[in-house]
This record gives sequence, C-alpha cells and structure tokens, in this order.
Amino acid sequence: MISIRPMEPQEYDLLMDMHYESINIVQGKPSRSELLSSPDIVKYNEKWGKEGDRALIALIDNQPAGAAWYRLFDETNQGYGFVDAETPELGVAIRPGYRKQGLGIRLMQAIIQQAVSDGYPSVSLSVDPENQAAVRLYDKLGFEYFGISGTSRTMKLNLRLI
Repeated sequence: MISIRPMEPQEYDLLMDMHYESINIVQGKPSRSELLSSPDIVKYNEKWGKEGDRALIALIDNQPAGAAWYRLFDETNQGYGFVDAETPELGVAIRPGYRKQGLGIRLMQAIIQQAVSDGYPSVSLSVDPENQAAVRLYDKLGFEYFGISGTSRTMKLNLRLI
C-alpha cells in the first residue's frame, strides 16, 4: 500500500538520502556527505525547516520509498532551477528498488497540490536533459522549458493553470 505524508522533523536524514539520490551523476558521484556539503548544493539542505520548506515522504508498506520537497531561493542565493523569489524549487527522488511503480508521478502530484494549497503561483525544478525518464515525467505533468543553468534544464509549472 502506498501512502504519502508530510515529513516529520526526525526524518531529516531520510530527506538528505533522497536529496543525494535526486542528484543525477552517472559516474564518479561523490559520497553523500561530500556532495551535500559542496558549495553549490548545501543551500538546498542547510537550516532545513525554515519558512517555505516543505517535504513529503512516500511509503510503500510503511517503508520509506521516496520523497518530494521544495524550498524558496532568492536572487542572492539562487538554486539551479531558480525562476524568481516567489517560485519554490522542487526536488523528487525514488529509492532504486521502488522505481517504475508510478510513485514518482504520485509524489509529484502531491507536492504540486501542496504548493497550490500554500498559495504559490508556480513551481520550478532543474533536470539533467540526459535523464529522459524524469524529463518525460515533468513534461507529462505540464512543466515547460524555462532556461538552462549550467548543464541542467530549468522547467516551470504555472499552478494557476491547474
């Protein structure tokens, strides 16, 4: 049975596992602690729980299987998927053993609905264009190309159209 619920504060370590999993590096991926503490990445997790931070955990048979989250950034501290200071940038990850079961779309739909409930006009994300499964998922959900940041594609979903 699949259930999706808000992350509890004591599940921060699980969120960091999922954040690490969400970073698409095919070869030579650094360790979790090294990657998540790197200057370009640490902004996604430092001081987690501040205003605007949201995370949902997906469970299959009460086992953590994935997560989706979002955080706001501003012009002075932009994320890879930065659009503007009113658009949270979201991330999603599914543990390897739970992929290809429809969990990614369910988590994305849930986090998008959370953003709608929180009153955001849009959400954004950053995706490696080589990650075709993710790109197809985001296209299916209605995300549109917004720009390029480094080697990643920035995509945006207008929540007012939902």
